[in-house]
Amino acid sequence: MKPVAIFRHASTEGPGYFAEFLDERGIPWQLIAIDAGDVVPPSATAYSGLVFMGGPMSVNDDLPWIPKVETLIRDAVALDIPLLGHCLGGQLISKALGGVVMRNPVKEIGWGEVQVSNNDIARSWFGDIKNFQAFHWHGETFSLPQGATHLLSSAYCINQAYAIGRHLALQCHIEMTVEMIAIWCEVGADEVKTSSASPAVQSTIEIQRSMTDELSRLNSVATRLYERWLKGVRAGRDSR
Repeated sequence: MKPVAIFRHASTEGPGYFAEFLDERGIPWQLIAIDAGDVVPPSATAYSGLVFMGGPMSVNDDLPWIPKVETLIRDAVALDIPLLGHCLGGQLISKALGGVVMRNPVKEIGWGEVQVSNNDIARSWFGDIKNFQAFHWHGETFSLPQGATHLLSSAYCINQAYAIGRHLALQCHIEMTVEMIAIWCEVGADEVKTSSASPAVQSTIEIQRSMTDELSRLNSVATRLYERWLKGVRAGRDSR
């Protein structure tokens, strides 16, 4: 099986629980650390799937690797190689496929409920799950590209996830681990303080206090979504 390519855009925003998920199932994966200077591959053909993690930058920033990633995303879609995006990763997929990334009305930081959309495609991804506490850390949001089906929303951000065939894009974070939450709370403490007026921003103390109750459920939701995404990877492998 060709490896799954995982794109890291910041040293603190690695694959987290997704890497654990792949390792437990013996799925090979390759980290492409954009933050460390790794080169964006010119084609997706060497991989069974492409996964894009988060990052503090905007997809609208003038960064040399962003147009290359957009080209790679479009190449993967043309080849029917499944895409998976987390937060910035979801925004990259949206922008590459003709969507727009813009400022969200408020920042969302910390735990917050998301609602699963009432449609058959959403049910195929989430099963009987109607809502759950997702993890958020974003100030921007995406519009849905042509052909996308809406999957998730929150009280403060309408577009929290969508699917296009085998491709899944998320605005929220489902890949969190105890270690990731701790380091984000440390390096993002100033941002949390300056954004405290937002009704969707929790304090770092509250974030870590809620983690005890919420993280295991989030991991369960992530497992379901990753399993569903992996089916697309395997189906694509078998059809090529």
